[in-house]
Amino acid sequence: MANPLVLGIESSCDETAVALVRGDRTILAQRIASQNEAHERFGGVVPELAARAHADRLAPMVAAVLAEAGVGLADVDAIAGTAGPGLIGGVMVGLVTAKALAMAAGKPLIAVNHLEGHALSPRLADAALGFPYLLLLVSGGHCQLLLVEAVGRYRRLATTIDDAVGEAFDKSAKVLGLGFPGGPALERAARAGDAGRFALPRPLVGTPEPHFSFAGLKSAVLRARAAMAAPSEQDIADLAASFQQAACDCLVDRTERALAQVPGTTALVVAGGVAANQHIRGALLALASAHGLPFVAPPLWLCTDNGAMIAWAGVERFRVGDIDDLNAPARPRWPLDPEAEAVRGAGVKA
Repeated sequence: MANPLVLGIESSCDETAVALVRGDRTILAQRIASQNEAHERFGGVVPELAARAHADRLAPMVAAVLAEAGVGLADVDAIAGTAGPGLIGGVMVGLVTAKALAMAAGKPLIAVNHLEGHALSPRLADAALGFPYLLLLVSGGHCQLLLVEAVGRYRRLATTIDDAVGEAFDKSAKVLGLGFPGGPALERAARAGDAGRFALPRPLVGTPEPHFSFAGLKSAVLRARAAMAAPSEQDIADLAASFQQAACDCLVDRTERALAQVPGTTALVVAGGVAANQHIRGALLALASAHGLPFVAPPLWLCTDNGAMIAWAGVERFRVGDIDDLNAPARPRWPLDPEAEAVRGAGVKA
């Protein structure tokens, strides 16, 4: 079917999201419910609270999306739901909802890897983007370089050996007292800062393999903050800017190293929540231009968790006949490239 209509459900972390997307890239309707207020006082996402919120919100959100689009479940060609990786309680809520809708309506179920949703989301935004492309996937829990060869074919070139860059942003923001969610708060603070004031490390920069490491950088921010008895607003801004520049330098260096391994790539692509960072986008655009490659980044709303990317991944998989049965499991861990060699230090994040 050239133009399927897919309902997508996302609940892997703290965003409850539902969307209806057609194969011609039309988003008929979507809803995204944030849980920032519920988790803000804890300084991070509380898994049980997140799962309860998904359970409370999903049914009315599905009804609202269908009503806005003016369609019923009978008009939908498939139901796509995030099946992992993520906070297992939230993943289970969304996947069980998707299974129930698929069973009730007699529609195919597509159990989507959340990372695949990010990996394919640039193709929702840019119809000209073809395979293969080099993807820098940067989110709260993942930092990877992947060659996206086709739908369902992902070759991992690099991963983080400790923290993901999104974790480093969030934890550094917490250390600096910048609030929650940390990544956007740190980016805002960095705009007023001097990125050259603090000499922070660039872990693994210059090493042959393009893997990432951000634990040492995060620790350096902690030490720099602890050395300031009563930091001013400018001190905090300078440290935020210094951290952001160091993280950006690491991402660019590692990505350039990976580009040398995939000479036939059609584009440099970035996706995931950290891809919304404008400073990082600008640096990656310059890198792509230096290598004569198009640079593709989804619009900001498509970088963070959303239902449209899950629905679009469902569209892509439906077209190649890749559907799942109702026994599809919810998975807290689910690598896009299960054949990739384990990386020393990476553990389950590989």
